[in-house]
Amino acid sequence: MNTLLKIENLHASVGEKEILRGIDLEIASGEIHAIMGPNGSGKSTLSAVLAGRETFTVTQGSVTYDGRDLLALSPEERAWAGIFLGFQYPVEIPGVSNVNFMKAAVNEQRRQRGLEPLGAAQFLKLMREKMAYVEMDSSFSGRGVNVGFSGGEKKRNEIFQMAMLEPRLAILDETDSGLDVDALRIVASGVNKLKRPDNAFIVITHYQRLLDYIVPDVIHVLYKGRIIRTAGKELALEIEKKGYDWLIHESE
Repeated sequence: MNTLLKIENLHASVGEKEILRGIDLEIASGEIHAIMGPNGSGKSTLSAVLAGRETFTVTQGSVTYDGRDLLALSPEERAWAGIFLGFQYPVEIPGVSNVNFMKAAVNEQRRQRGLEPLGAAQFLKLMREKMAYVEMDSSFSGRGVNVGFSGGEKKRNEIFQMAMLEPRLAILDETDSGLDVDALRIVASGVNKLKRPDNAFIVITHYQRLLDYIVPDVIHVLYKGRIIRTAGKELALEIEKKGYDWLIHESE
């Protein structure tokens, strides 16, 4: 299988505080990897480092994405190369409608790839098709990005954005946070529809319930900035029953 992302001995800090303390991880195209772990273990830091957030400083290690040095790319270049980060708390963008925001994002991505921009009719057809993935009403297209949206609507909107941009690597940081069962099902269904042999997903979550809907190929448990266990999907069920303490105890 084709390796899409390879992380070797990754260390990252905020100021003087080291958060990631030697991450090794390899993801092939077509795979879904879940990252679990207690609060403060470094899960969101890992997603932020991969997306290029400047708050964090990489002090050691390497990240190769699709054969390229990911750490040498700006956040914009990472997005153009097909990396998508879904936020735990999606931000509101007042004064910018969903339709205008997505048209600018999609056509900028196409421009970077040497493709012609989509015309209005093409774009609206694509937008309606992708909104159906997450059961979004067409009225959302004219509303400000996430303005006045419920938690579930914001998460649906993110999966819709992901569907429009068709990333090679999607990183979903606690997408299930604050979702009721119906919203969780809809969001997870959207993710499953977007899985292809040439893309991959990193799903960061606290809870096994998300993994009932998005079934991972591999689960990694992160603790104090290191991966302490890697196993199949059955690991999530063990964590649901026994918590993290037994894994932490075994790793120390």
